[in-house]
Amino acid sequence: MSAVLAIGTTLLLIPILQIASQIGIFPFTDILRAVASRYDFSVFFMMALTAFFFFIVYMLILTQRMIRYLVKITEAVQQIADGRFDRRVPVNSQDELGTLAENINRMTTQLKVSLEEERRAERTKAELITNVSHDLRTPLTSLSGYLGLIEQDRYRDEVELRHYVSIAYEKSQRLTVLVNDLFEYTRASGGGIALNRSAINLAEMLGQLAVQYRHSLQEAGLEARLQVPEEAKVIVPADGDKLVRVFENLLVNAIHYGREGKVVDIHVRTEGSAAVAEVVNYGEPIPASDLPHVFDRFYRVEKSRAEHTGGSGLGLAIAKTIVELHGGAISVRSDQCRTSFEVRLPLGASR
Repeated sequence: MSAVLAIGTTLLLIPILQIASQIGIFPFTDILRAVASRYDFSVFFMMALTAFFFFIVYMLILTQRMIRYLVKITEAVQQIADGRFDRRVPVNSQDELGTLAENINRMTTQLKVSLEEERRAERTKAELITNVSHDLRTPLTSLSGYLGLIEQDRYRDEVELRHYVSIAYEKSQRLTVLVNDLFEYTRASGGGIALNRSAINLAEMLGQLAVQYRHSLQEAGLEARLQVPEEAKVIVPADGDKLVRVFENLLVNAIHYGREGKVVDIHVRTEGSAAVAEVVNYGEPIPASDLPHVFDRFYRVEKSRAEHTGGSGLGLAIAKTIVELHGGAISVRSDQCRTSFEVRLPLGASR
């Protein structure tokens, strides 16, 4: 078709140039004049008419093909608008329509991803509300029950009264932990936490935490062993208060679940451009099926044990969020011998 168009255009131009030359508008060259003189003008006219006919046919065919392609694009866009985000527009050419089809397909993919993320966020909110309601209901029920017994004077003596008060106080403390953890997790996961970074000596921080938790460790029959580099300086740019919360959660977790091992090891080292801190306990291992979910909010490896120790199920989720806000990563490994939580953070300029 392109060849026909080119020939027809050439034939159409020859009589036009001849007429233009005769009236002095366009100077014909000697070669073109010699060629034109060999043919009668009517012959050129018929050839030009034939070329024009083929040109019109070609344009009609081309236009019909473009119209059919536009119809396909329109149908695909309509289906996408109806919610069929798996629909794709066929890319049949490399021209403007082909580019339009590619852009529509790219837009559809991005829209599908955005909607999936929105639905996932809605499910997350629903799950969060369900889990919070469940976790708050249990201590509230106990608290209400024991306070009801006290209010109705349904106790034998002052000893039983103090026992009821002690239980009610314990449940209220658990509610406080749950609410505080929920508030902190919501702020962290929603990007509501602004980091106030400064140069933190990670080895010194963990040493101070080991001292602060010495009493809790001793009550659990545990001993903390701290291993730091010889220079005792591992500097990270971090928010000290937030980072302390991370390692407090890891130490509390080790105390709760590592009693059988008698020892909690705290290791600090550098690997390339990262500072690495490990909190290791030697108690009951985490089952392999639970390892991928340890950092999920409200996830508990053993529900009864977590309830007994008062955990909110948010501590490790909060730790993960804070570490990631610092540009780091947290992971866990567990086998029959040891359970290790590892935190990696970017090193500062000076060590």
